[in-house]
Amino acid sequence: MKLLIERLGHLGDGIAQGPTGQVYVPQTLPGEEVEGELAGDTLTGVRIVTPSADRKRPPCAHARTCGGCLMQHASDDLVAGWKQGIVQGALSGQGLEAPFRPILTSPPQSRRRATLSGRKTKGGALIGFHQRGSDVLIPVPQCQLLHPDLIATFPALEALTKLGGTRTTAIDLTVTRSLAGAEVVVKGGKALDSALLLDLARVAETFGLARLTWGDETVALRAMPMQRMGRALVAPPPGAFLQATEQGEAALLAGARDSVGEARRVMDLFAGCGTFALPLAETAEVTAVEGEAAMTSALEKGWRQAQGLKKLVVQTRDLFRRPMEPDELRGFDAVVIDPPRAGAEAQSHALAASKVPVIAAVSCNPASFARDARILVNAGYRLDWVQVVDQFRWSAHVELVARLSR
Repeated sequence: MKLLIERLGHLGDGIAQGPTGQVYVPQTLPGEEVEGELAGDTLTGVRIVTPSADRKRPPCAHARTCGGCLMQHASDDLVAGWKQGIVQGALSGQGLEAPFRPILTSPPQSRRRATLSGRKTKGGALIGFHQRGSDVLIPVPQCQLLHPDLIATFPALEALTKLGGTRTTAIDLTVTRSLAGAEVVVKGGKALDSALLLDLARVAETFGLARLTWGDETVALRAMPMQRMGRALVAPPPGAFLQATEQGEAALLAGARDSVGEARRVMDLFAGCGTFALPLAETAEVTAVEGEAAMTSALEKGWRQAQGLKKLVVQTRDLFRRPMEPDELRGFDAVVIDPPRAGAEAQSHALAASKVPVIAAVSCNPASFARDARILVNAGYRLDWVQVVDQFRWSAHVELVARLSR
């Protein structure tokens, strides 16, 4: 069967019109004529008859088998337009539109944090990403996504997998680049006993890991895995959220700073460990609100040890159950809000009822962002601009920063 790819879906698959409806065709691009066998709503055994001018040779040797990246076969311009189109489509679905600033994309080999899988083998261990839609584990020693410092941890990850993994189930290894070296958090490994604990500590020492956490227990701490946030140094708790690339974090922070302008009092909602709160405290008094006590503790400690920052107040509070109410928002010149993928519907309603002049909205989900923006626009806010920040290069993941004002 021959089909013409009309557009890209939200997960990066090409979409064509088949005899009975839409057909999904992986690894294809708009305008391409393809041939294959129809299996349900998916074309299999795909052969590209007429390639797109935007089709490129993947820069990574693992691109055809690894499931870590979806879009290495497409030009950067096509991917940028596709991701911006996803955000525009989400806004349009809510009856909204806005000016778009140019997309900012993190470079190759810039991911400072990633979760890999490890499986013990008869002769050693496999470390890599799963093949798309499969349990097959693909080693990725030449990965073009990860920072070289993360690639350098592979021998340590292999050693950890040999000690605490099994041949039947893969374990998750989240590795994060820090100023003190790599931090590793392992989930799904063998239960800790005294012998395994001693062996894991030896691996951490041998490979110079800053901190090693096994399940919920820190088993080795050679040095605090510090992250720089503005003028402050912060040691996030194991597994705490961190923006995926330094470039992506800088782009989101620049958008937030531009949004709040010369605000003298700023509230940072879903503040995490201080990605926005600490740099903003260089010029404004900040109230940082976050639901996890370990993160607010790290944030406050980073602020206390920094020099030249203005007053910062930290509050541990579940903003889903107890959003900041309009009377609590009174007197603030601006709000920064960076919720998880579900968005912040309840908090958006409370913001809508407030008189906060400016909101800097950061989001990792265009759909929930558009829903929350609609709530604010209905209450009299204007969506001044939106900027897509692509720090998950070659993936279907989309992040953004936007400014809303009354």
